[in-house]
Amino acid sequence: MGLLDNLKAKLGPAKDKVSGLAQQHEDKIQHGLDRAARTVDERTKGKYSDRIQTGTGRAKGAVDRFTHKNGPGPDTGGTTTPPAGPPPAS
Repeated sequence: MGLLDNLKAKLGPAKDKVSGLAQQHEDKIQHGLDRAARTVDERTKGKYSDRIQTGTGRAKGAVDRFTHKNGPGPDTGGTTTPPAGPPPAS
């Protein structure tokens, strides 16, 4: 058994636990990502809006794949939805 196999075996339970916590708090994580994106966009005065929107969409996609590891995704041949428009301004 190689080093990577040992690491995967030891980190498996931790990954499952973190995934479970992420599933419980998915709405708070998504809200936090939107809020952070909105704050950064305001502080940069919209100069990097496209990049912020792209990064936020990718982060949300990663959280979605992590919390729904048994559902369809790029690894299982399913499709993912593209990120919605820019974060809501308020």
